[in-house]
Amino acid sequence: MMTDPIADLLIRIQNATRRGHETVTVPASKLKAEVLRILKAEGFISEYERVIADGHPTLRIRLRYLEEGQSIITGMRRISKPGKRVYAGRRNVRPVLGGMGLTILSTSKGLMTDQESRRASLGGEVLCLVW
Repeated sequence: MMTDPIADLLIRIQNATRRGHETVTVPASKLKAEVLRILKAEGFISEYERVIADGHPTLRIRLRYLEEGQSIITGMRRISKPGKRVYAGRRNVRPVLGGMGLTILSTSKGLMTDQESRRASLGGEVLCLVW
């Protein structure tokens, strides 16, 4: 039984990028699909699609690399965990690496990046950082 599906998603993506894989497959959920939607919109992954593998819904993620073979994603960190939830008010949401990375937050209006939450003047649970 998996207790932290977001951490599992981030670790699978990190492991795949370190090995230079073109795609990675993870078990599907609505929350994971929303995180991937944000990563795609921000240019960290090429695409993702929902597929059925062995009778189970999965998400197939196509990773992005530079021409030299270096991954676009250089780091990911899970912030809020099941044992310790981390929340940020609307004034405490800070940019990652001076705006080069992003923070994914779970707000009352759904998942959004740090820039979107500042524009909407919303705080929420800080899920992860990506750079």
